[in-house]
Amino acid sequence: MKNPLQLLLLTLLLSPVALLPGCKKSDPPAPEGKGARTLKVGVNPVPHGEILRVAVPLAAREGVRVEVVEFTDYIQPNIALADKQLDANYFQHVPYLERFNADRKLELVSVGAVHLEPLALYSTRHASIEELPEGARVTIPADPTNGGRALQLLAQKGLLRLKEGVGAAATVKDVVDNPRRLELREIDAEQQPRTLEDVAAAVINGNYFLEAQKNLRLDAKVLAIESAKGNPYANVLAVRKGDEARPEVRTLMKALQSEEVRRYIESTYRGVVIPAF
Repeated sequence: MKNPLQLLLLTLLLSPVALLPGCKKSDPPAPEGKGARTLKVGVNPVPHGEILRVAVPLAAREGVRVEVVEFTDYIQPNIALADKQLDANYFQHVPYLERFNADRKLELVSVGAVHLEPLALYSTRHASIEELPEGARVTIPADPTNGGRALQLLAQKGLLRLKEGVGAAATVKDVVDNPRRLELREIDAEQQPRTLEDVAAAVINGNYFLEAQKNLRLDAKVLAIESAKGNPYANVLAVRKGDEARPEVRTLMKALQSEEVRRYIESTYRGVVIPAF
């Protein structure tokens, strides 16, 4: 008769799967037949994560396994990429990337554009710009690049006048005329959808509005939206400088700019997100 220790050893030997380290049911299967290479890619969940997951099986056919890592802010994906915790990220446009590089002394570069999220002025209280009352409280993203972009949208719609030549670098200090005396408040972009019902309107990044629409059932009217024509704010796949030519990076870029991804963007987001390739 076997003692308890012998029985335990026998049980473990008969159950090898339970002992394999790193074996997770949620891990996607590695590509077969072409020498699998892995890329760890950071994204914001919506729409970037959704779009990337359409490209994942396309890259897998070419021997590249993509691990998707989700972030809910605009800071950590670049920090993680610079620290080599990621191989690439997909969440930002080039003006933001360039500003982040300058502020943090980093060398991250764009590999190519995937989609555009036109910035829009949303409201749960009003149906048009004309309805915005004097003194209305309006929030804009707190990060400099998107904050300036939001101010440009408000200026284009006649709600503000900005100092000549400030462009996307505009801040609230560059407002030289505010005929409706709008109360402009800068808050973190990810918090804007959650506070939309507390203000008259908000200029919100498309990805955060889509996520709130999906997860918080946020319902709001679009009072104004950026033009897609000539817009420099397309969202890109970014890597560390020198990694642009890595074969697996090029494979992923090809998958992200495929017709399958184009069709997915056009049919899923219906103008709120637009292909940029």
